[in-house]
Amino acid sequence: MRSYDEYVEILDRNIRRFFDRAVELNDFMAANPELGGEEFQASSRMVRILEDLGFAVEYPFAGIETAFRGVLGSGRDPVVAIMVEYDALPEIGHACGHCLHGSMSMLAAAGLAELMNEIDGTLWVVGTPAEETNGAKVAMVEQGFFDGVSLAMMIHCNSRDSFVRYSSLALEPVRFTFIGKTAHAAGAPWEGLNALNGLQLLFHAVDLLRQHVKPDVRMHGIVSEGGTAPNIVPERASAEFYFRSEERKYLNEILEKVYDCARGAALATGTKVFWEIFETGFDNMVSNEPAEAMMEDVYRELGIPLSSSPGPMGSSDVGNVSHVCPAIQPMLAILGRQVAAHTREFAEAVTSPMGYEALEKGGRALGRAALKVFLDPQLRERMQGSLEKNA
Repeated sequence: MRSYDEYVEILDRNIRRFFDRAVELNDFMAANPELGGEEFQASSRMVRILEDLGFAVEYPFAGIETAFRGVLGSGRDPVVAIMVEYDALPEIGHACGHCLHGSMSMLAAAGLAELMNEIDGTLWVVGTPAEETNGAKVAMVEQGFFDGVSLAMMIHCNSRDSFVRYSSLALEPVRFTFIGKTAHAAGAPWEGLNALNGLQLLFHAVDLLRQHVKPDVRMHGIVSEGGTAPNIVPERASAEFYFRSEERKYLNEILEKVYDCARGAALATGTKVFWEIFETGFDNMVSNEPAEAMMEDVYRELGIPLSSSPGPMGSSDVGNVSHVCPAIQPMLAILGRQVAAHTREFAEAVTSPMGYEALEKGGRALGRAALKVFLDPQLRERMQGSLEKNA
């Protein structure tokens, strides 16, 4: 078996050879954004690339039309899974950078493909659509696909800072619907039961609850249905909320308090209320110190400046993966200044010179990390030990 440095030399050569095709893939997705669950063009292009590289591909995968899994190697442990994202946002396209960091994963796959003929292990490249909504990784976790994986990883784009120790908040998306009774709002309002009033009380109760929850909790919602006409007492009113916390256990405690708020609002207004989960919930990210330290070494090898983690950054379905196998999602800068994600300015950066530089470095970083996992059984043991301790 070759040394790590010898493998890296081949990896980098393959990445240079494939780089233009990775740029082409990124630019195509940026110009043709597809929403979660609708990424047929992106996924089919990626599948063709994997097949060209010699991967055996399952497509669709895990019962999801735009998901896929490419497999290459001995078919034996250890298994390294490189995750790929490619869904866009409504109206503002790839303003979270999925086209770019998805292309990084494909670039890493191209760099590693030749090496899997002699490495005793198995490389998965897993297409995970709909991260912005229903999170395909959650369904894959529930079906057990990540069980036993030595390391699952991807890199996510960031604006100014690059860091490895990414953390995220557990998320539960809940829709509340109040049911009342219509009446003429001027002629006989006393005959009605105002569902919108119940909803308003819920918002107020949630706002009051904020002073009694831990600082990491986030609670934010919109009115999705509030009546049909000013002269009709609203019979039905709905709101969609996201509730988040650093730990799923504490989030569940908060949710029970919120449900009491909804019950109280309904009681106060004489209405009825029910709630439902309207999207897939995400778990918090479980840190894995050995994996994070390894990737920080890789960033240093590549001359990527390392910043400190700012703490939890939103929510991601990678969090669910991190509960069942060692997982990391480092961040890599694509701008020289601080710019919020989910903005048009961020979307423009995915096809900028700095974005292309990040594409190349991200592919090399993922490839190096995979090699370290394949070649170092002690690293694999430490990562598994961290998972068992923290998950």
